[in-house]
Amino acid sequence: MSKKTVTLLLSAGLVFSSLPSAVLADPPPAGSKADHAFDNKVIKKINADRLFERVRDLSQGPREAGTQGEWSAVQYIKQEFESYGYETEIQPFTFQEWESGQPSITVNGTPFTGGIHTFYGSINRTVDAPLYDAGLAGPEDVTDEAEGKIALIERGEYSFYEKIQNAIEHGAVGVIMYNREGSSGQTFGYTYENQDIPAAAISREDGLKLAEKLKKETLSTNLTIQGAGTVDKTSYNVIASMKPHKNKDTGQIVTVGAHHDSVADGPGANDDASGVSGVLELAKIMAKTPTDTELRFMTFGAEEKGLVGSYHYADSLSEEEASRISAHFQMDMVGSRDSGDLIMFTPDGNKNLVTDLGASAGARVAEVVEYGQLGRSDHVPFFERGIPSALFIHAPLEPWYHSPQDTLDKISREKLKETTEIVGAAVYQIARPDTPALENARVAPGPVHYEFDDRPL
Repeated sequence: MSKKTVTLLLSAGLVFSSLPSAVLADPPPAGSKADHAFDNKVIKKINADRLFERVRDLSQGPREAGTQGEWSAVQYIKQEFESYGYETEIQPFTFQEWESGQPSITVNGTPFTGGIHTFYGSINRTVDAPLYDAGLAGPEDVTDEAEGKIALIERGEYSFYEKIQNAIEHGAVGVIMYNREGSSGQTFGYTYENQDIPAAAISREDGLKLAEKLKKETLSTNLTIQGAGTVDKTSYNVIASMKPHKNKDTGQIVTVGAHHDSVADGPGANDDASGVSGVLELAKIMAKTPTDTELRFMTFGAEEKGLVGSYHYADSLSEEEASRISAHFQMDMVGSRDSGDLIMFTPDGNKNLVTDLGASAGARVAEVVEYGQLGRSDHVPFFERGIPSALFIHAPLEPWYHSPQDTLDKISREKLKETTEIVGAAVYQIARPDTPALENARVAPGPVHYEFDDRPL
């Protein structure tokens, strides 16, 4: 076992009998007064009102990547970092945005007046055909009656690929999909390679009306997709760095991130102004906290477009730099009053240094946090560079996820504060200046037992 591995295990409070006796700590039981003294340099400074106010400031309107709303958020975040004394960089990058063009639907000669969104990747084409109710478009839902018809599909349970492929294999010539239960918008949907049929999305309310009409009559439908395609847009990452004490520098780096962009039609109070607020709060506190580790606080753009910003950042790291990043903590949707409990997700479903630190911190601050398996957020690009990474999130998600109802009134000060305390205690546990000498510190946190939780998002 390398000296660096021993250092990280000790800093996490993970003391195994296989380690040399010279480095074995004798930590107090988790939850002891000494443990709490260890964390107080960080968590006692975390302010719930300050966290809430930042969410308010950031969620005045949508922050979709590549828009003025995102740019305003980037400037706000940069100013906050700089006010704490950080060297701050705005890192621009280009991504491809899907332009919906001019989709239209006509039913029995009457133009459809609801909102229509062209699926990402849909071909431009006009089809005239009867409408066919394919339900959820699972393998048992679509029959040969779909041949030569436009499939009306309810979103949910199966992937976009599976639904469209099932329709194509039964001869459908187009797809109109309506949103799942609990969702009101129509901005969703992807087609994939060789799925060469026009596909459009409508709201759940409009889709249910069409499904009800289909029970009573044949619906001759025209689906037209024209002018759809990709355009280049610019989004941004914001990166704030703090160097360690020059005489105690271990050469290690710890990164803490959130994404600042939102979906197109939502203010994103929880997704992810809550995470951004937590990152800013920890940056503010750590700015005056001595460390032996370089800390980088960052917010990513275009997460909602496919983790584009975090991939850009991770890809920009040299091999040497990536090898020095010991841990990445990702905070995404950490403040909703209507979501479930906190969980730590890793892309491969295995424990790592970050989940060890998080579980140990949770035991001291609130309660042990369990772990599970999930990608879908900005911890993935770090993981793919070989960096221990985990997503801190509450699950199951709230009903307001990715909707215009993701607003400030749904935010819990208590959840915001507790999650920020847990992440902050975990980060300080590895970055505090007396590592790797925790074997000499009576406040070294003890190991905790935490289990896999097969919890859905």
